[in-house]
Amino acid sequence: MNYRFQNLLGAPYRGGNAVVVNNILLVSPVGNRVSVTDLLKSETITLPCQASTNLRRIAASPDGVFLLTVDENNRCLFINLPRRAVLHRLSFKHPVSDVKFSPDGRLIAVAAGKLLQIWRSPGFRKEFFPFELIRTFSDCNDRITSLDWSPNSDYLVVGSKDLTGRLFYLSKGKKKKNSYIKPFLFLGHRDTIVGTFFGVDKKTNDVTKVYTLSRDGAIFTWGYSSNDPEPTKMEEDSSEPDSPGTPEQRQGAEERKDLGANGDGDEDDEHLLHKKKWSLLKKDFFMQAQAKLTACDYHRGLDLVVVGFSNGVFALYQMPDFVCLHLLSISREKITTAVFNDLGNWLTFGCAKLGQLLVWEWKSESYILKQQGHYFDVNCIAYSPDSQLLATGADDNKIKVWTASSGFCFVTFSEHTNAVTALHFMPNNHCLLSASLDGTVRAWDLFRYRNFKTFVTPTPKQFVSLAADQSGEVICAGTLDSFEIFVWSMKTGRLLDVLSGHEGPVHGLMFSPNTSILASSSWDKTVRLWDVFSGKGGVEKFEHTHDVLTLTYRPDGKQLACSTLDGQIHFWDTLEGLEMFTIEGRRDIAGGRLMTDRRSAANSSAGKCFTTLNYSADGSYILAGGSSKYICMYDVADQVLLRRFQITHNLSLDGVLDFLNSKNMTEAGPLDLIDDDDSDTEEGVDKQSQKKLAYDLPGSMPNHGRPIIRSKCLRIAPTGRSWAAATTEGVLIYSMDESFIFDPTDLDIDVTPEAVDAALKEDEPKRALILSLRLNEDTLIKKCIVAVSPVDIPAVASSVPFRYLLRLVQALGDLLEQSPHLEFILRWCQELCKAHGSSIQQNNRNLLPALKSLQKAVTTLHQDLADTCSSNEYMLRYLCSTSNSR
Repeated sequence: MNYRFQNLLGAPYRGGNAVVVNNILLVSPVGNRVSVTDLLKSETITLPCQASTNLRRIAASPDGVFLLTVDENNRCLFINLPRRAVLHRLSFKHPVSDVKFSPDGRLIAVAAGKLLQIWRSPGFRKEFFPFELIRTFSDCNDRITSLDWSPNSDYLVVGSKDLTGRLFYLSKGKKKKNSYIKPFLFLGHRDTIVGTFFGVDKKTNDVTKVYTLSRDGAIFTWGYSSNDPEPTKMEEDSSEPDSPGTPEQRQGAEERKDLGANGDGDEDDEHLLHKKKWSLLKKDFFMQAQAKLTACDYHRGLDLVVVGFSNGVFALYQMPDFVCLHLLSISREKITTAVFNDLGNWLTFGCAKLGQLLVWEWKSESYILKQQGHYFDVNCIAYSPDSQLLATGADDNKIKVWTASSGFCFVTFSEHTNAVTALHFMPNNHCLLSASLDGTVRAWDLFRYRNFKTFVTPTPKQFVSLAADQSGEVICAGTLDSFEIFVWSMKTGRLLDVLSGHEGPVHGLMFSPNTSILASSSWDKTVRLWDVFSGKGGVEKFEHTHDVLTLTYRPDGKQLACSTLDGQIHFWDTLEGLEMFTIEGRRDIAGGRLMTDRRSAANSSAGKCFTTLNYSADGSYILAGGSSKYICMYDVADQVLLRRFQITHNLSLDGVLDFLNSKNMTEAGPLDLIDDDDSDTEEGVDKQSQKKLAYDLPGSMPNHGRPIIRSKCLRIAPTGRSWAAATTEGVLIYSMDESFIFDPTDLDIDVTPEAVDAALKEDEPKRALILSLRLNEDTLIKKCIVAVSPVDIPAVASSVPFRYLLRLVQALGDLLEQSPHLEFILRWCQELCKAHGSSIQQNNRNLLPALKSLQKAVTTLHQDLADTCSSNEYMLRYLCSTSNSR
């Protein structure tokens, strides 16, 4: 099964800076991955490339083609954004606090510790050494915190932790080959400088101002007089040797052009900012008592400044008059990023602690985007029957429903008062059930977005599992504390029965797809079958030698799989009550070594078991996951491992590395767990959703550990084309690769694309379609389907052999989503059902994924047409009413 990573849900933002590309694409870091949101289409994709640790800074080229990411280990990825491919990799020697492309896209400025480095930006051509360090400035006394380019790419203004701003000139001096010009200093701030920006004259586009913003909420406006006296000869000739770390420079014309100097060494003194006498024009202060300025951005064209504070308040000011346009609060937590789009009409804010990302249009005061992820780990997920929706429940007591295709959350339910542990979609696709540790099972209406029914017990219980029968009349929930199973009526909400017999928490619960038998698994080493409707109680009991963690039914209901604490998956024949075979998965699920482990990963027995199982739509393979970085896919018939998916390569999580560095183990414990919090580090990057290893004692420093990588829930979509995993990193979506893979069904020497084209030219659509199905090439199959005349559809559909029916149904599902000939494709589907109805019913297990995909396409089309027709009907009624009134 050629599944590949497609998207990441549940965490739209976790820290770092966001950038806007081409005015419509919002690029934001999510852990060690990059998420790209199309603000016009309301779609989100996650790039398949991964950094080694959580991302700290990102930067985009002015044309939006290249993306630069830097992680916590100062490792850089140079990514082609349209192709989603990593072009180059680079490692910096110092912590990177800011990085930006020059306005012409030819240079990259990197704030690496106390150093300001200028690198040549790689291009499309192949280079042996793509990143070239051009110059290094080491004038700062402390860590650089912000930087900005001038419009002509000749100047840089930086702010540092030593309360000073500096103006750097990139061009070489006129008199000496390696002359060096001292930067101009902007002094006067009393706190760390957070942002530095160039201001320009709107008429001439020349730099006339510099804005510096500090963490205490001060903004200084710097300017110069246009009639400054010429510098003296001594000032002009003053020079110093190059800064440390600067390589020898080539003296070619191309090198001098990149640095901004003319080829002959002559420069226009009137436009050299480093020779101007800058002075402080104005001091202004943002009125936010006891709040620190944590994020800011400046739009050069509109002369607007946006600032975000540690109390969740943001402000928009018109410069240089310092007129407050907006002052609003979006949360109670610190705003970690604030950025303008290219036009300046949209503002993007991010709050790392809440996982919140907002895009706000300040002129109309309306939200363009409002996405917020789960604050804690996702516990459970559920696909809707048509695979269009994906519901997630987490430890933050919230339930979110996402559109699987776009990756957007459109509704959040927050009525639960404790962690959500189980979710289940009802067959009608419009009702969602949830179980929680707060002792309630709730039913949610996805039409009106409300909780329309709540199921409770006489005494409070903690529910950890949930199931509903195929008719939707009976709901069952398993408990954590009393070891019972409660049965309710969906229509009346009454408690019908309480099933007792288990002697441990009931963590697995599922109805048989074909019968009324309920299967339950418990930590008492048993799997029990219950006949809920007849009231006979327990029907059969399957004994195991270890605790049973979870179970799942095969879609045909004839086989049941359950995992035990010893790392085995047991398969039972539910009709005969016999164990068919087992799969030994201890070696497959064995993950990395934890930071606190005193033994190697191979000798550790922790986590070597499966906690979640799920069958594929046709029952041919099964997915299994647990407290490991791996998700295993097994072939059920042959009991072999087909593929092992690694959830993440993020070293910021625990359990990813197989071998730890022994140098990091000290007498006080692991070096990474020693608390050395820096108050200036950006929250959400260095402390992303970190779990506490133990409770904090009163008066002690909190000991924050790293989250452990694990999979809590796995679900395969009913269409079989994708599956989702609830992990520490969020909800990972894997889908079938859409690229072409040559896989012929019945290849012969005469079966060629030329033969298909010849059959179409000879007006033999039946033979052409059979040849294309034997060749199994997607484009040819669709071409032959469209070439059939509507009158000939019944004859051609009845002549298709059954072994090619699966491929034909898949092609019709794809065409229905792309082709404008809706009636034509629907008639194809109708004639196929008429001609092969009995065969489809007999072999529904093999055809189920393709039929589900076709049903999904029909449902989506029906909804789109319904919305269009209703709007047209309203418009026609309005036009008719206006014409009658006249």
